[in-house]
Amino acid sequence: MVRRAAASKLGEFAKVLELDSVKTEIVPLFTNLASDEQDSVRLLAVEACVSIAQLLSQDDLEALVMPTLRQAAEDKSWRVRYMVADKFSELQKAVGPKIALSDLIPAFQSLLRDCEAEVRAAAAHKVRELCENLPTEGRETVIMSQILPYIKELVSDTNQHVKSALASVIMGLSTVLGKENTIEHLLPLFLAQLKDECPEVRLNIISNLDCVNEVIGIRQLSQSLLPAIVELAEDAKWRVRLAIIEYMPLLAGQLGVEFFDEKLNSLCMAWLVDHVYAIREAATNNLMKLVQKFGTEWAQNTIVPKVLVMANDPNYLHRMTTLFCINALSEACGKEITTKQMLPIVLKMAGDQVANVRFNVAKSLQKIGPILDTNALQGEVKPVLQKLGQDEDMDVKYFAQEAISVLALA
Repeated sequence: MVRRAAASKLGEFAKVLELDSVKTEIVPLFTNLASDEQDSVRLLAVEACVSIAQLLSQDDLEALVMPTLRQAAEDKSWRVRYMVADKFSELQKAVGPKIALSDLIPAFQSLLRDCEAEVRAAAAHKVRELCENLPTEGRETVIMSQILPYIKELVSDTNQHVKSALASVIMGLSTVLGKENTIEHLLPLFLAQLKDECPEVRLNIISNLDCVNEVIGIRQLSQSLLPAIVELAEDAKWRVRLAIIEYMPLLAGQLGVEFFDEKLNSLCMAWLVDHVYAIREAATNNLMKLVQKFGTEWAQNTIVPKVLVMANDPNYLHRMTTLFCINALSEACGKEITTKQMLPIVLKMAGDQVANVRFNVAKSLQKIGPILDTNALQGEVKPVLQKLGQDEDMDVKYFAQEAISVLALA
């Protein structure tokens, strides 16, 4: 434990010493700790290595630190190798481009092929950073010949955490490799990952689509994207469904309104009647963001009629979702659509037999009230709220009275 504590402070300590002291005092200690019998000490020496490497010249680095670092990358304990993989970008910056190319790339290759999945996953996470940190001259050649073959293997790795880690960064390579290489070499990998049986892999690819969109445009992927999106949208795990909803506005913006209406609109409406409340809530917010993206005319023609039909649904939860949607959409759609299309439906729902729906009508009227003009407020909203204020249900009464006082209709 004492050696471990010393190892954890070694790097910080080295920073405040004269360079000569670092070479004569600290490096021998570092070498010692890096070959300690306890792996928990050895792995902390890897962290110290980053700080020490930043202080030394290239020649000193090569002579004093690199033998120890090479040894750590092949350590018999997977925890030490994991630490090397985890700190890889920092090590790469600390040792400089020349040593990184000659020593670290081969070490990285063996970490990507490590027998332990945790080590492969940690290395996979660093793929994008490693490639971005390579010197621009000759970067493409190094990636294509020395990194890409290993990435291709990881796409079909047996462990889902490894595939998932790779999926979260692989899209970023398209900006480094450029259009032609992306289409020829990376696109097949993206498509393979979009068909992966693990939902997290597909999700990570979809959530990083903007990188590819910048380089080649999303059309190249749209045919394969669709099945993946549909599957995720209907995944048995609600958290997966929730995650894909959050990416919908981004996808919609990139795929354009026609593609969206044709292929994805029905999915967005289906989420509104999901059996999990969190999904229905997210789907409501999603509609609002889509209206902000595609405009009120689109909303009026495409979304609002479908939402209002749900007001007659036999399931009271779906009727309530209509009210939640109206609350969210009224702001985005503005006064005219709210007054003409949405308000009549809300007022009609004030007569619903379920108290939960009635008190949500009062809350909706309070929410959309400020958007409406005085005539609508006085002539249509006020009588309905006064009637709800006399309701036999305590909650309905309370929310109706609150809406009256907030809208100053008393």
